[in-house]
Amino acid sequence: MSKDQLASAQSTLPPGAQVEPEKIIRQHTKLLPPYKVILYDDDVNEMYYVVSALLHAVNNLSVQEAEQIMLTAHLTGNAIVVVCPRELAEYYQERLLSYGLTATIEPE
Repeated sequence: MSKDQLASAQSTLPPGAQVEPEKIIRQHTKLLPPYKVILYDDDVNEMYYVVSALLHAVNNLSVQEAEQIMLTAHLTGNAIVVVCPRELAEYYQERLLSYGLTATIEPE
């Protein structure tokens, strides 16, 4: 949750009431349980292609993060791409699959 979202959540409270950020995060996690998007290594796609696909499929990744994910998957067999709510995880998985990569989601 961003600082702006936290501020707006606190501004809707009655005067004098405070909500702890940890409590908001716990409520957010309860409502939207986190899922892992997992990328698997393959012998078909080149490393540069995988990095490019990651950058296009998951909007908020930096080049360095995409390279690290690709290398982890290459060296260990799989890598966690992102942890997010289920609907977003499904969306990222579908985008990765559309690039010919192997990806799954699972609860965190």
